[in-house]
Amino acid sequence: MPHSPTASFPTRPPAAAEARGAALAFAGVRHTYAGPPPVEALAEVSLQAAGGEFAALIGPSGCGKSTILRMFAGLLRPTAGAVAIGGEDVAGRPGRAAYMPQGSALLPWRRVRDNAVLGAEVAGLSRQEAHARAGPLFARFGLSGFEHSWPWQLSGGMRQRLALLRTFLTPKPVLLLDEPLGALDAITRRAMHGWLQDVWRSDGRTVLLVTHDVEEALILADTVHVMSPRPGRIVERIAVPLPRPRTSRDTTASGFVALKARVLAALENEEPHAGQTG
Repeated sequence: MPHSPTASFPTRPPAAAEARGAALAFAGVRHTYAGPPPVEALAEVSLQAAGGEFAALIGPSGCGKSTILRMFAGLLRPTAGAVAIGGEDVAGRPGRAAYMPQGSALLPWRRVRDNAVLGAEVAGLSRQEAHARAGPLFARFGLSGFEHSWPWQLSGGMRQRLALLRTFLTPKPVLLLDEPLGALDAITRRAMHGWLQDVWRSDGRTVLLVTHDVEEALILADTVHVMSPRPGRIVERIAVPLPRPRTSRDTTASGFVALKARVLAALENEEPHAGQTG
């Protein structure tokens, strides 16, 4: 089960050694993409997430949220700083986390069942074992009866659930989700919020979610990390001590409204000043 959402930890640990107990840890990470011209994407980012925690990253477009996920996925080395999962250095070492990039990224030539097990097969499971693990989960992910369908035969919500199933079937302790619900309409997205909470609570893994939606972050996460415009940095860490499950009906409750105001204030206080790019 996830840790108490009111627990705290240093926002900017002075050394990577202090992050060894965390499931996810950034310590003093900087990153500049090579030019011309060079682009400074991250400016000394430090964050941690405990085992079983659902953490969210929110910030303006181009602030480096997806860059952080790619670093935890081992797909990108930081210019400086430490990146760790479970105390193990993962900089430039893919395969330590299950990563869902933006969009469903389903393979059109593979049926639903074969798309679902792709991540598990890449992680080293045999095809037989991967299918055996996937079988009981199709109903939980709302895909029962569609195992032999093609991706183009699924609705948008079903394609997203299939992409999430593929991610959950990857046998890794950390899930990295880059705007997994961003392409959905508002009605389907709200339904997916409840569904995703149920799946995560039964699964118990650590999740790092990227989103642009303040309400989505507060509905789903134990902790919200607010980022500044580029070069991105963490400007505030906000615990979300609200009872679960949370739905869109909770967004008008006084506690939720207060947390939303705090996130928005952190975002607005970091808006680019005149002449600043972001």
